[in-house]
Amino acid sequence: MVEEKYKFWLEKTKNDKELHEELLKISDLPEEINDRFYKELSFGTAGLRGKIGAGTNRMNVYTVRRATKGLADFIKSKGKAAMQRGVAISYDTRNKSELFARAAAGVLLYNDIKVYIYPEPRPVPMLSYAVRSLNAFAGIMITASHNPKEYNGYKVYGEDGAQMSPEDTDEVVKYISAINDYLSVKETSIESIKAKNNPPLLTVISKSFQNRYYEELVRLSLSRKAVRKVRKQIRIVYTPVHGSGFVPVMTILKKIGIKPAVVEEQAVPDINFSTVQVPNPEFKETLSMGIALADKIHADVVFGTDPDCDRLGVAIRNDKGEFEALTGNQTGILLLDYILQRLKAENKLPANGVVVKSFVSTGMAKLICNNYGVELVETPVGFKFIGEKIKEYEQTGEKEFIFGFEESCGYLRGTHARDKDAVVASMLFAEMTCYYKFIGKGVYQRLCEIYEQYGYVLDETDSIKYSGLNAMSEMNAAVERMREKKITSIGIHTVSGIRDYLSGVRTSADGETALDIKGVNCVYYELLSGGFICLRPSGTEPKLKIYYSIKSKDKAYAEKQLAEIKSDFTKLLSE
Repeated sequence: MVEEKYKFWLEKTKNDKELHEELLKISDLPEEINDRFYKELSFGTAGLRGKIGAGTNRMNVYTVRRATKGLADFIKSKGKAAMQRGVAISYDTRNKSELFARAAAGVLLYNDIKVYIYPEPRPVPMLSYAVRSLNAFAGIMITASHNPKEYNGYKVYGEDGAQMSPEDTDEVVKYISAINDYLSVKETSIESIKAKNNPPLLTVISKSFQNRYYEELVRLSLSRKAVRKVRKQIRIVYTPVHGSGFVPVMTILKKIGIKPAVVEEQAVPDINFSTVQVPNPEFKETLSMGIALADKIHADVVFGTDPDCDRLGVAIRNDKGEFEALTGNQTGILLLDYILQRLKAENKLPANGVVVKSFVSTGMAKLICNNYGVELVETPVGFKFIGEKIKEYEQTGEKEFIFGFEESCGYLRGTHARDKDAVVASMLFAEMTCYYKFIGKGVYQRLCEIYEQYGYVLDETDSIKYSGLNAMSEMNAAVERMREKKITSIGIHTVSGIRDYLSGVRTSADGETALDIKGVNCVYYELLSGGFICLRPSGTEPKLKIYYSIKSKDKAYAEKQLAEIKSDFTKLLSE
């Protein structure tokens, strides 16, 4: 079967020189052929994601066209109005991103579905904004986010600007699965549409439209006076890490009056991300060039965005004068504390305000929200679930969304988008830096104050990678084994409750209670001391993620307990 697929692709790609030659090179490599053709690249809740290359288990124009034809058939099933509302498309700076975006546009145009496309790489939040603002029926973002250079991806958004719902995704998958011949999917080129002068079908998104996005963000600024007063005293370093964030982040900072120093070597697109090991600003190493520049110009803050500019990574100078990379949780609590503080000071804190976070993100958020009298709501991992909550609050009017975040460096203030927005997060972090300078302190000082006020909630994430053809099943089996164990303690820590988010049941000494969340393959151990451990298999790759959280009034003790509980839980996993 695999060999037949390989031969079929080899024959049918003769007119595609690059892919055909790639297939020829592996003719005597059976393992490589098997890896490329033993399965189809799965279309999950996040769309497609995989290595770039020839084959059914790779990202290429044929897998993109097939996925888009499935989406097109789904849209056509919803009627002419859905087709006329169309699809917004954007892409990042990765290898083949523009090619894949144009291929997707071509398939939609062939199927008489309207297309709105950005003329240059633009990030996830601007795609989400376009879907919402243009009243498009769907959106497509070509990106593999922060994955290594060998990868690319294809994310689909629903009409609300959030990643497509599981229900609609299931329908799209049915249409995709019905397309057996990848290589026969037809497209109409963007150039031919332009030549025919058929504007109803194709709109290239204008600069004036993009300016509307920036105007939305400016309205979310919270400390314009502070920025005006200290902007000449503040030194901030920014790096887009060769991604799509450069133009939007620099634009929004300029609009609020902040001019950061830029890591020039990383300001230009580079499909190989040659200055970093991985283009993920969560890692301090990725920010190393920014930190070097900050040391040179005596800056206090460094921040970077990933290729599709939906994640923000930050490093700040500590009280020893050294740079510390903040975790996604730390950046989240700094932004949360700042936003609530400023809204309260301006008497703009809504009485029905709500903050939303994933359930694996820091418990510190609850303590901060309680202090300001703001409700905190938890969701499964995945920003689309935060987007769903925003949609719910918008429809009911019962609550007003203030801020949402995930520990994986994803943040959103405002309702202009329904996905992580590192552009607005960059703006808020930059002006927060100015605000604290204005009142005579630094960001690191404020972080220390938060810990002193609420206690040391220390969070850390580990992961176990699986490999081989059975990697995903082995990973899920490991979670199932833990689910079957009746764990009452982890090291010296008593387990006060176990949440099984798959069954939606919490078990404790008092019995079983229903959870608000179910159908999610996670096991969550509540610790009597106030922390937690959560075991979650990735839905997109064979990686088992483990989230640790420890709470203590003493920093040194919290650090000691965090190290010990990681060791103790690792032993439990291996038993």
